[in-house]
Amino acid sequence: MSWNPSSLPDQSGKTFVVTGANAGLGYFTSEQLAGTGAHVVLACRNLAKADAAAAAIRARVPGASVSVLQLDVADLQSVRSVSETLRALPRLDGLILNAGIVHPSRDRQVSLDGNELIFATNFLGHFALTAGSLMALRRTPGSRVVSLGSLISRLMDSSLDDLQLATTYNGWKAYAQSKIAMQVFGFELDRRLRANGAGMVQSLVAHPGYSISGLTPGIRSINEVSRGKRVIDGLQTVIGAQGKHRGAWSTVRAAIDPDAQGGDYFGPRLLTRGAPTRQSATRTSRDRAVAARLWERAETLIDEPFL
Repeated sequence: MSWNPSSLPDQSGKTFVVTGANAGLGYFTSEQLAGTGAHVVLACRNLAKADAAAAAIRARVPGASVSVLQLDVADLQSVRSVSETLRALPRLDGLILNAGIVHPSRDRQVSLDGNELIFATNFLGHFALTAGSLMALRRTPGSRVVSLGSLISRLMDSSLDDLQLATTYNGWKAYAQSKIAMQVFGFELDRRLRANGAGMVQSLVAHPGYSISGLTPGIRSINEVSRGKRVIDGLQTVIGAQGKHRGAWSTVRAAIDPDAQGGDYFGPRLLTRGAPTRQSATRTSRDRAVAARLWERAETLIDEPFL
C-alpha cells in the first residue's frame, strides 16, 4: 500500500513517548503523532524547552494531547526514574528512541556514568530505557519500539568492538558507531522479542535521510534559523537535502503503519529525501554476531539484564 504522510491513520486512545522531542526530528515526530489523535509524551532533558514544544504542538494541532517528562538519556539514574514512570502508564503503544547528539564534539567527553558521551546519549540510555519500559510495552497489544538510525551507517562502518573510544576518539566515528549501534539494537531487539514469546511488541528502525534545519519550517522556540543559514541550506537541495518535518515521516510510518512489521527498516524513498518506504539495512546492522557482542556489553554497562 502507498503511504501518505499527510493523511495518517487515526491513533486516538494510544500513547507514544518520544525522546528528545523538543526540537528537530523529535519535535516533528511528536507533532505528527499528536495530529493522529494520540497522546504524546515529550521526554526531554530540558523541561523549559519541552514545555515550549508542547505549547507549539497545542497551537499548531487543534485538540492535541501532549505532556512532558524530564529525561536525560545520558544519565542512567534519570533513565531508571523515567522507566519507572513509564511502567506505571496504563498503556504504552510506542517508544520512539529519537534523542541524540547530532554534532559531535571535537574532544572526547564522558557521561555522568563514565561512558563516552555520544555513545551514552545516542545508544546506551535508549537501551536502558527500553529495558526499563518493556513491562508497559508488553501489556499493550501492538506496541512498537522505533530506533532512529542514520544514513551514516552507509558511509562509515564499525564492528562496534571499541565502544568507548578511550584512545581512538574521533567525533564522526563516535557518531557513526552510536547510530550503527542503534540499528543493530533495533533489529536484534525484534529477534529477541520473538524468541522470548513477546512478539506482540515489535521493534522497527527508521532513518530520516539528509534532513537539515534550514529547510525546516520556522517555529518560534523550536526551529529558529537565520536567513543566512536558510540560504546555505537551501543550496543543499541539489544534493538531496530535505527539512526535518519530512525527515520525521519515516519514524512516524514505522510507529503507526498498520502494515509495518517488526524488523522493518524505513527511510526516504530517494534515500536522502522523499516519502518513507521500506528499505534494506546494511549488513552490519543485521549482523547477529555484532548484535550479540553489543547486547552483552550494554547489559554490563547498565548493570542489569535486558530480557
